[in-house]
Amino acid sequence: MRKELNLHGLDATKRLADHIAQYVFPGFVLGLEGDLGAGKTTFTQFFGRALGVTDAINSPTFTIMKHYTGNHALTHIDAYRLEGAGADESIEEYIFGKGVSVVEWWTYIRQSMPETFLTMHMTFVDETTRHVVIEGSGRYARIIADLDA
Repeated sequence: MRKELNLHGLDATKRLADHIAQYVFPGFVLGLEGDLGAGKTTFTQFFGRALGVTDAINSPTFTIMKHYTGNHALTHIDAYRLEGAGADESIEEYIFGKGVSVVEWWTYIRQSMPETFLTMHMTFVDETTRHVVIEGSGRYARIIADLDA
């Protein structure tokens, strides 16, 4: 299932993060992509808050992976520097684990991603608007279908 929407302001981004957080389950994976400044980390901050994370969430660009504790264990991965690196067992341990994983630049480690997961492609429109394409199948399709509810 696929849906396109425009997020007008941070409140809309927070509402989307809150919506998706209602559906998480052990092993939930969200792949984010989009240009620098498109809002991937901002979305992840709102998503983490919705999952009960109280620590500051920031981009794991230089550490590649950060772990947070909330109502669910959250792993935030930035795969930008991993392009062409091949499979990585330590990353796969979290992606295929029992927690929730958010993977920025997921296409760079496609071979390490599960068969089905939720994806969001974010595009910068202007200072307050982001265009989002969200896709998912299997268990993830309901998240998208319920966006209209």
